Amino acid sequence: MAQQHDLFDDIIDISKGLGALKNPFGDLTDTLMGAPAPEKPQWNPADYKERPRANTIPCLLCKYEKSSCSACMDACPVDAITIEEGGIEISDACRKCGLCVSACPTECFFSPKIQPKKLYDAIAAAAAAHETAYVTCTRALRRIPRDNEVVLACVGDVPTEVWFSLLADYPNLSVYLPLDICANCRNTTGEEQLGEFIATAEEWAGAGLGLEVEAKDLTCVRRREYERKEFMDNIMRTTGLVVSKLNPATAALASVTQKLRDHSNRLSELERTLTAAAGVNTEKRRRVLIQGRQLMLSALQQHPELAQNVRVRVPECDFSRCAMCGECVRQCPVHACDLVGAGRFKVEEQYCVGCGLCTEVCPNRALAMVERDGAALVVPDPEEEKKAADAAKAKAEAAAAKAEAKRKLDQMLDRVEKLAE
Repeated sequence: MAQQHDLFDDIIDISKGLGALKNPFGDLTDTLMGAPAPEKPQWNPADYKERPRANTIPCLLCKYEKSSCSACMDACPVDAITIEEGGIEISDACRKCGLCVSACPTECFFSPKIQPKKLYDAIAAAAAAHETAYVTCTRALRRIPRDNEVVLACVGDVPTEVWFSLLADYPNLSVYLPLDICANCRNTTGEEQLGEFIATAEEWAGAGLGLEVEAKDLTCVRRREYERKEFMDNIMRTTGLVVSKLNPATAALASVTQKLRDHSNRLSELERTLTAAAGVNTEKRRRVLIQGRQLMLSALQQHPELAQNVRVRVPECDFSRCAMCGECVRQCPVHACDLVGAGRFKVEEQYCVGCGLCTEVCPNRALAMVERDGAALVVPDPEEEKKAADAAKAKAEAAAAKAEAKRKLDQMLDRVEKLAE
């Protein structure tokens, strides 16, 4: 449904036009006066690339040399990664594409530009403020990006969990990749990784991601509610007037910054909840909640109906074979595995990343990876549960009070009838 255009929108449109008239001869005046021309940002693809660093502690192959994991090496298009004798080496051949970062199941590769939380914030900020947000790569764009365009070294840098958490909240996302742009790219594994991540995320979220292949189809239109909120904030900063009180409709509009802050607060609260419930195993090792899993859990907490779409792999124990040796507990990179009670195997599914290392190190092959839906990943929100409990209690008290009032009224009517007789 189209939004009604009101006085505030007219004022915003007029202010846009006036903005261009503030200094119409600015460049010409600067030239005549001999003033240096302002520096314009230059397009440099290197600004969006960064060589990743590696942490050997959560690396599966570093922990167990017989591990079958080779995700990072399979993703690297130039074979720049070598893992030997418990160490990870990234050679100078690295193209800084970042594909190893998103491919690693335990997030042992680190790149500040493409951390899962930073990716989410950048894409969510563009989607919250604009009608459409685009995710693209340096080869596809080849120019300074606009506010609603998020440029990466490779679009395959966005892992499934990040796409899923974004699609759960923002249906206005698109990928911009011209036809055959990936076929001619030297990041040969990027297209395959991109397709796998997006397909899985779309299946989990039950929503599709847009695709643009023509540069002329890219738009940059801000959401009206964002423009209104920005306009009101500017007035408040310059005049000190609390305009939102003058127009109640604007009071309910949340800024993009506030949305991202609320999301960050939800992530922090989620981690605190999990830590309080199962943050340490029986060997006093603190469980590790990687960023991608944290984003996925937050999305499921807000949209529990999507849990049935999510498919995860978790270890299942055949207790007849289990010798309770504890090797699975010691080798788990995120400390999700545990031996509880009388030494029975247990896994905290919220923390488990499905890497399968526990099944590989088990000497008796008592563990096997099985596929399940995401029902066990939905973390109850204590505040929402408290509100629901308080509401149910208030409803019960109101019903009891109503019943008591009805009983007293019936007694009074009985007495009136007896007096009338």
